[in-house]
Amino acid sequence: MIKNFLSVAMLALLCISLSQAQEPDFPNPEPQHQWLKQFVGQWTSSSRTIASGEQPAMQCTGTMDSRMLGEFWIVNEISGDMDGTKFNAILTIGFDSDRKRYVGTWIDSMMNYMWHYEGDVEASGKKLVLIAEGPNVMAEGKTTKFRDSYEFNTPDTLTSTSEVMDDDGNWVTFMKGTVTRRSNGDSGDAGK
Repeated sequence: MIKNFLSVAMLALLCISLSQAQEPDFPNPEPQHQWLKQFVGQWTSSSRTIASGEQPAMQCTGTMDSRMLGEFWIVNEISGDMDGTKFNAILTIGFDSDRKRYVGTWIDSMMNYMWHYEGDVEASGKKLVLIAEGPNVMAEGKTTKFRDSYEFNTPDTLTSTSEVMDDDGNWVTFMKGTVTRRSNGDSGDAGK
């Protein structure tokens, strides 16, 4: 009888302890996360590479479907055609509150490399600049820095620019384009 009483008492104490345990403190979205919501929607893109050396200029057209994942991440699913070569890509962008930097990744169907971005929104509040280091397609076996920027000219039009750092440490534009919103889409908070 005493054994049963002690078992019930221990079980009651355990239940009370568990019910009083606090849920973990999850972070709240910051203004930088709100800034990312500008991407939400369906977009059409048209860009052109810059001819250099033996590489001719190439036209690239495509679409970008952008949605929020919860309140912290934008997921951009991209489909494109670069002078007859079709590709798909996924670009994720978020804001790391601890590092106070935008962070992201890029993967695509043309490479086996995952790009890791880090960057900031310029003082104007209109342009996100992300920098990554990865394979230099012009110098096999070497890596270099790349800079991608997304500038909102209007709520429905943005300019995308891709640059590579040359051997002298200068940024050289190799692709530039215009991205136009087709629809606002659904913010689809899939992470909730």
